[in-house]
Amino acid sequence: MADIHAFRNAVDDWANGGPGGPARELATLLGLRTAVLLEGPSDLAAVEALAVQRGRDLAAEGVCVVSMGGAMSVGRYAGLLGPPGLDLRLTGLCDEREQPFYERGWERAGAPNRDVFVCVADLEEELIRALGTAGVEEIVRGEDDLRAWQTFLRQPAQHDRPRHRQLRRFLGTKKGRKIRYGRLLVEALGPGQVPAPLDDLLKSL
Repeated sequence: MADIHAFRNAVDDWANGGPGGPARELATLLGLRTAVLLEGPSDLAAVEALAVQRGRDLAAEGVCVVSMGGAMSVGRYAGLLGPPGLDLRLTGLCDEREQPFYERGWERAGAPNRDVFVCVADLEEELIRALGTAGVEEIVRGEDDLRAWQTFLRQPAQHDRPRHRQLRRFLGTKKGRKIRYGRLLVEALGPGQVPAPLDDLLKSL
């Protein structure tokens, strides 16, 4: 039975020079209509966590969330999944500094760039601001990462940084940590706390 993970793998293979046939076949079998293009797996974890929190099954709704492995890949993925390729509706979430990559990719794919939702620094920064630094530190403590966090804070480079920047940097210091916390921070959000770019993205799907 076709599943969304197989489709993602087929798209990644296609983007890396493989055949497009498997992705086309799976897109048809899954009834896909929309592709959400994200920079990396931590963003994907956050988007999927919010969808679950709101009782939505994006794959069943014909929506595929794709992690591209970097914003500079957006032109290639937009071309494969958008009007020139599978002709899916394109949407996405990006950091402000990466917005030009998305705009150019959308333009080349003939997609409306109003469907890109923009975080100021990045999604982690948006989530930290929404929860507050004390709230995020409580999650870190609950995940048994307190010792690693305290060790990180003793590094000279962190001494003069504001707490929100320290937390943002900490999340990226170990492989897999950003992905895990992408989900955890979203799951901790209360009503009305969801950052606008993430909230608007889900509402648009």
